[in-house]
Amino acid sequence: MPPLKVIISGGGTGGHIFPAIAIADAIKRQAPDTEILFVGAKGRMEMEKVPEAGYTIIGLTIQGLQRKISLQNILLPFRLLGSLIKAITILRSFRADVAVGVGGYASGPTLRMAALLGIPCIIQEQNSYPGITNRLLAKKAKQICVAFTGMEKYFPAEKTVLTGNPVRGSLKTAANTKKDSLAFFGLNPEKFTILVVGGSLGARTINDSISLSLEKIACRENLQVLWQTGKNFSTDSLATPIPSNVMPFTFIREMDKAYTAADIIISRAGAMSISELCIVGKPCILVPSPNVAEDHQTKNAKSLSENGAALLVPDSNAREFLWSEVEKLMQSPARMLELSHKIQSRAISDSDDRIAQLVIQEARKHQMP
Repeated sequence: MPPLKVIISGGGTGGHIFPAIAIADAIKRQAPDTEILFVGAKGRMEMEKVPEAGYTIIGLTIQGLQRKISLQNILLPFRLLGSLIKAITILRSFRADVAVGVGGYASGPTLRMAALLGIPCIIQEQNSYPGITNRLLAKKAKQICVAFTGMEKYFPAEKTVLTGNPVRGSLKTAANTKKDSLAFFGLNPEKFTILVVGGSLGARTINDSISLSLEKIACRENLQVLWQTGKNFSTDSLATPIPSNVMPFTFIREMDKAYTAADIIISRAGAMSISELCIVGKPCILVPSPNVAEDHQTKNAKSLSENGAALLVPDSNAREFLWSEVEKLMQSPARMLELSHKIQSRAISDSDDRIAQLVIQEARKHQMP
């Protein structure tokens, strides 16, 4: 049988790109001679990150609809048509056996054209509330890989497979002890540790909430805070100086160690963040961003909070109430343990291998005479 040929399409954010790369890596582990080609959107993050991971990528000239009046919206139909034509050309020349869509601008044109050519399509939906593109593509997809239960209300039940979201490999293979992780950051093992993360760019509301609480944090001698501010936030001009028990970082590369060091984690509620937090299994307070398509972070957070697996503080209330929620949780070890058990029960650590198996199965079916 000839080598399998797999196209993986999508990107735009790390939440789409890194799962896509994890799926590609898992496919190569299971079927090493497989040829994999990525299709992304020109000018987006995937055009840099995918080659760094060792894979070839071709870019489509595609973009999303701008929310304000813009010349870009006038050009959108022409760019979409051009992307559809280029996608069908790529699919034909590569002779793909299967096409995988991970979300993002490029996945729509690529999977639409793949379905038109009779190439089996697989969707990987990361969120608890799918976007309109994936809901439309689902009609033609062979398999729909989801990370949350109850997705049958959006997708055909017979096609929907609970696989989870692939997470960074360092979390699955991490062998850090809490003592070593605390020592890595220069933290005191005798103190209660809170990790605050808002993504690589930071989260304005979370950062503001911590800034407004610095005096209270300074008074807690038994407490220390590891704070990833993101590159768009500066602590230099804060009205309250950073106390000695707060360690701000623009970016934390060693997130596996940061997670291990923490007793409580404060985070946004992106799909990939939630998948990682489930594997980490620490009590979490989620502050979902309201500035995302279809408010999917709030829906992601509710899927946990409504099942007792995390606490949810709305973005609009965070500046006033986030720190009081932290203090209440710190004072309830039983509640922390309950949250930890329930969020960890939702973890799926082999998502990449599960999805890879489905991709390989569909590709082999397509090759059969």
